Amino acid sequence: MTCSTASSSASSTALTTPSPSPADVFRHSLRLLLDKDVDGWVGLWDDDGVMEFPFAPEGWPRRLEGRAAVLDYMRDYPDHIDLREIPDLTIHRTDDPATVVVEMRAVGRLVASGAPYDMTYIAVVTVTDGRFTHYRDYWNPLAVPQDGTADFAGSAR
Repeated sequence: MTCSTASSSASSTALTTPSPSPADVFRHSLRLLLDKDVDGWVGLWDDDGVMEFPFAPEGWPRRLEGRAAVLDYMRDYPDHIDLREIPDLTIHRTDDPATVVVEMRAVGRLVASGAPYDMTYIAVVTVTDGRFTHYRDYWNPLAVPQDGTADFAGSAR
């Protein structure tokens, strides 16, 4: 009977372990991007997760539906952008405990040209059960150098 209780207690503990907070998942995702672990980053996505880019220029995707689409979009990211640091990061909680608003700055270089990469982002991110379910990325396409080397994100141009 003691074994049964211990087993039941262990199962109960495992079932009640809380999922990581949206802020924790987001911070972990940045570490994966800095480590150039795209597979790990995409592994944080729900199978049906949606990524949106409201300010994407013509010819760039505005909406990705599902983990596979996110992988296709991000697969070659390290071949185009050598992300080196996130010097500024602020994560704001919202009234919805699953959603955070993120302000951040990413710094690195464009791989093909060696030009500096310095982008400020605002993202609205929803995490359910430790997975990204919705990620709205407000990046500024005007800040990407127009030297033809950064056209990596599934652009039809």
